[in-house]
This record gives sequence, C-alpha cells and structure tokens, in this order.
Amino acid sequence: MGLVLITDDAAFSRRMIRKAVEAAGHQVIEATNGQEGLDMAAEHSPDCIMTDLLMPEMDGFALLKALGEKGSKIPVIVLSADIQDSARQKCEELGAFMMLKKPPKAPDIQAAIQKALDSK
Repeated sequence: MGLVLITDDAAFSRRMIRKAVEAAGHQVIEATNGQEGLDMAAEHSPDCIMTDLLMPEMDGFALLKALGEKGSKIPVIVLSADIQDSARQKCEELGAFMMLKKPPKAPDIQAAIQKALDSK
C-alpha cells in the first residue's frame, strides 16, 4: 500500500480522513498547514497528498504551486468545501490530480487514493 500525507489545519478533518485512509491499508503522515505539508513531502516522499485549500501560513493553492515549481510528480487530491468552478479550475491549472467535496465519504477517499496510486 502507499504513504499518504494529509494536510489540513482542522484536527477533526485529519482524524476522519486518516480513518478512511488507514482502513484501506495505507500509512498516514499529517501536516497542519501547507508549509508543513511541503516540508513533509520533501522529507518523506509520500505516494499521494490530500490537502485542504484554506489553511494558515500556506494555503492549498500555494502548496500546489510550490510542489509544481519543485517538479513534484506526487498526485495531490484537494479536499474542499469550495467546489466553485473557479476554485476547481485553479486547482487543475496548478496540477491537482482530483478534487473532492468536503466532508468526503470514506469510499470516495479510498477510491480517489487508489486512482492516484494507479496513475503513478
């Protein structure tokens, strides 16, 4: 299975996502903001990143941009309550693999991760 980095400033969201990811047999590491997520991605080379968009210090858009500038090929799944076309389009332009509406259901999280891992 894979190593999944969950980047979200809300502890409750991280806990719920972690449960779904671990239930599918994956290992999890967590970050509380985009900068921490960027640092952890460089240190641990996860197989997949799941990130929120609205976070302190560095938001999900900036994280996607920074990963792209570093040439990262890690698939990033964006989790957000903001599912407007403009947010979705910006995420796609910044290289997001997929976007899921928050709060995501466990089967949707598991299917998204599997697609991301299969794409590598």
